[in-house]
Amino acid sequence: MTGTVAPPAPGPTTLASDPEAYRAALRAYLGSDASLDRWRNRHHRTTEERITEHAVLMSGLHRGRWNRYGWPADAGGLGGDERHRAILYDELSAAGLPVPEPHLMLETLGPPLVRFAPELAAELLPRYLRGDEWWGQGFSEPEAGSDLAALRCRARRDGEDYVVSGQKLWTSHGATATRLMCLVRTGTAESRHRGLTMLLIDADTPGVSVRPLALASGHNELAEVFFDDARVPARRAVGEEGGGWTVAMYLLQFERAMYAWLSSTTALRRLRELREQVGARSTHDGDAVRFAEVYADIVALRARSAETVRRLASGATVGPEASIDKVLLATAETGLHDLARELLGGDFILSAETHAAQWRADWWYSRASTIMGGSAEVQRTILADHVLGLPKETSA
Repeated sequence: MTGTVAPPAPGPTTLASDPEAYRAALRAYLGSDASLDRWRNRHHRTTEERITEHAVLMSGLHRGRWNRYGWPADAGGLGGDERHRAILYDELSAAGLPVPEPHLMLETLGPPLVRFAPELAAELLPRYLRGDEWWGQGFSEPEAGSDLAALRCRARRDGEDYVVSGQKLWTSHGATATRLMCLVRTGTAESRHRGLTMLLIDADTPGVSVRPLALASGHNELAEVFFDDARVPARRAVGEEGGGWTVAMYLLQFERAMYAWLSSTTALRRLRELREQVGARSTHDGDAVRFAEVYADIVALRARSAETVRRLASGATVGPEASIDKVLLATAETGLHDLARELLGGDFILSAETHAAQWRADWWYSRASTIMGGSAEVQRTILADHVLGLPKETSA
């Protein structure tokens, strides 16, 4: 980011204790720094280009201290809580700016690191906040997607190291990540969820091979990762050996809640952009209704997600009810991108313009978002069983 970013005023202590003061100061900055125009209405041809550019934006936000609020001081932050992070995403999107893509995984992987491995958080999280690196999430395997208790990727203890062997599939940000937070099996297969451990593994570790996986859009959003006796220092364990399930369950509430809020802010920005792109065209009478329906879906998601963020900020544990946020997010995202497909018409399919290419790529990703992180069907089953308490189906 060019230019000098001045520290916010009032001081960090006030902004950390008063989220609305933080919002006002952040909004003033975003509306006054002309160097931010570099990221407005900018679309990228590849995932690698996009995430690298977004890391530069992240670096600038860090220099101005803006993305350090909401994280503890001993992990490179300036204090505050989840509300500060939610405000950051909200104000970036309202100002026509992208939420830096590394923040997607930061919201999922940062909180469990702070909670279960504070020494690792103090060492590594500041680098992430600066945009110097970002991480991937390695949970799913070829025969263990939604059923994490069936994971087979194994880590055996050998002195001061774990030796990791196996495979991960659909690793989010795996194609470009510096490190991978992986759930691995340290117990027997019969131990199920009681035999899992969370490890933070450097992607350049000998024995680690990363193969990018392109979605139908052609973008390398995911990766397949192979571990061939990769040695990982035991101090890179996140939580206790055998306690990986506890870490994963803690992680999932942030993956469901904070990710949903972040995505809702992006959806609002993209809906505004779509309205501007089709505003000059003749449209059918029902188009306004379709816009309103999609907007209502996004607002419903935000209303629900805002309450979840407040609960996290208060220190409450968000349980299976976080699946509501995931279901609402899938509904909002698929509705938005279906609307873009309908209104852009032939341009959606044929145009070589960057904005059309971005809509196509995002449409494909919206299909995958109903599966990644737990399919919509699984989420509805969780809600039926654990929130609504509906009777289980019985075989005839």
